[in-house]
Amino acid sequence: MSVPPILSIDERVPFAAGHDFGDAGAYERLTGRVRLRADPNGGQPRIVDLDKAPRDGDGLVEYTADFCLLKPVEAVRGNGRVFFDYGNRGNKRALQFFNDAVGSNSPSAPEHAGNGFLMRRGYAVAWLAWQGDLLPGDGRMLLDVPVATDADRPITGTVRVEYIVNAPGTHVLPLSGLAPSRSYPAATLDTAEAALTRRRYAASRRESIPADAWSFSRIEESPAVDGLGRDRAVIPSDSHLHLHAGFETGWIYELIYRARDPRVLGLGHLAVRDFVSFLKHAEADAAGTPNPLREGGGRIEKAYAWGRSQTGRCIRDFVYLGFNADAEGRRVFDGVLPHVAGGGKMWMNHRFAQLTVLPGQEHENHYTLVDRFPFSYARSTDHLTGREDAILKRPDTDPLVIHTDSASEYWHRRASLVVTDSRGRDLPQPDGVRVQLWSSSQHYASPLVAKPERGIAAQFHNTVATSAFFRANLDDLDRWATDGTPPPPSTAPSVADGTLVTADAWRAGFPAIPGIALPRGPSRLEQLDFGADVDATGVIEHEPPRVIEGEEYPVLVPATDADGLDRAGQRAPMVQAPLGTYAGWSLRRPELGEGAMVGITGCYLPFPDTAEERAQTGDPRPAILERYADAAAYQAAIRKAAEALVAEGRMLAEDAERAVAAAAGWNRARHVTRLPETPS
Repeated sequence: MSVPPILSIDERVPFAAGHDFGDAGAYERLTGRVRLRADPNGGQPRIVDLDKAPRDGDGLVEYTADFCLLKPVEAVRGNGRVFFDYGNRGNKRALQFFNDAVGSNSPSAPEHAGNGFLMRRGYAVAWLAWQGDLLPGDGRMLLDVPVATDADRPITGTVRVEYIVNAPGTHVLPLSGLAPSRSYPAATLDTAEAALTRRRYAASRRESIPADAWSFSRIEESPAVDGLGRDRAVIPSDSHLHLHAGFETGWIYELIYRARDPRVLGLGHLAVRDFVSFLKHAEADAAGTPNPLREGGGRIEKAYAWGRSQTGRCIRDFVYLGFNADAEGRRVFDGVLPHVAGGGKMWMNHRFAQLTVLPGQEHENHYTLVDRFPFSYARSTDHLTGREDAILKRPDTDPLVIHTDSASEYWHRRASLVVTDSRGRDLPQPDGVRVQLWSSSQHYASPLVAKPERGIAAQFHNTVATSAFFRANLDDLDRWATDGTPPPPSTAPSVADGTLVTADAWRAGFPAIPGIALPRGPSRLEQLDFGADVDATGVIEHEPPRVIEGEEYPVLVPATDADGLDRAGQRAPMVQAPLGTYAGWSLRRPELGEGAMVGITGCYLPFPDTAEERAQTGDPRPAILERYADAAAYQAAIRKAAEALVAEGRMLAEDAERAVAAAAGWNRARHVTRLPETPS
């Protein structure tokens, strides 16, 4: 049964102060709520616990979501395409990465338009809340989904959460571990019925913390009644963990407790399906409200989805589970751009799922459900289980895919499994898929870096600029979906040509940079037993999961050249003309977990400025002035690299000029050097 959505538009305001974006003209922003209903008897792929959700008078399950649209004021001037940004943990991200804009969850000002790329192309940009476990705050988009019950009785189950603090003095945390994410309430406040442990590293032995050393409670403070100091109260709470002596930095704390009230989080996939299908095909909603994208002769011919990190995984999960076919059997997204998803999908369509947690890294949340077979778009057989499967398996409705990963995903997110089988052998991808490695770059790669920073890492964060690739990829995807023009070939590393290797082989080829410790290897992927077919049942039986000894998937990493830069992949201008080693890994500061990797930030290891400095330190890498005569020569090298990428169709000409401009004066916004900006 198809159940059309109902839109409630709460606000309609000019975007970017009414700026004119060429052929598309001025844009406006629409925000509001969408009322959605699901038929628990069918009409969509299986949604865990949908049969246990409350029903309305029509026997349907009702849920509501925030939405936001940026569209040409005159819809007819648009390009007939809707660009759906999945956001990330309720936050709007597309304008940051496609327009190099200042980030905002309420985009309205000119700085939120950035370089105007999406608007100049004429896209209608759409957001819809899909994550049903978020709390209000910071302008996050919210999806309100029902709580599942069993014959009106609360459903309970085992929940496991990990906590790592990076600053001393922390005594209380939400059970979810993260302030924006809803906690599953504890079914009992008796700590004897739960287990709190800590361990040094992910695979270390767990140390039990006595039940009387912690409580399900929170602390409230206020100025003391006499005006001197502060008063504190400890208040029982079914949503907070209070460790009386405080959390030690860098250690992994793990709480296993009996929780209640799981939410029907799988409805997030259905919300996206039905909303985007409405934007593509409907003239009006179920209440007669016109489709904003069809007003005044507007039309939508194609829909594309982009997501990064969590939402890149969400796209893969959406497609894998069959939600890219709408209720009428039509393709929802014509093309998708999952970015930095690695080999993961979502821990979402499961009871007591945790959507916000960082997934499966070496140190943080190593043992999660996120990375599970199938990892690849291509069909293969899991040699550990005998299962045969693929993410793309519905040719009539599968989208075109341009999957992009940075070097960090090979180190932290098991990205090699996207392009290999479960034994670590090269796995050719379907014709409708491109898999790109953005060489020597990192997971977040902010377009607006102000200066190199370290955060919790011992090294500078990786500073490679890659946002230009987003823009070229979207143009490529549109041509591919519109007239069949194929995009440039995949650039993922491979076993056959020696660019995808084991950790030992990588270490043997990486330069011996003085004072730089190396990681032991990428995040491993052990065979984990969560219980009987968790994807079929949606219920985890074993927490923590049982690690099956001797069974794991091979996780490989890109091989490097003599500078420590990835040999394979699509090299940004900064990587082709480097001022340092840029890598996908970094290590934690000693007090925060010495020797363990920091998830996702990568590292930047500056080259010596001069040959004299190189000789003094024993650095095997040629110095900057041994590579470039001066800052002007460096800028010329960046131009040459950028123009080559334009010729290959991997970069727009306008971005080549941006790269050259940023390189002036040794690109000091992204590098550390004492060299003069101009010749003396």
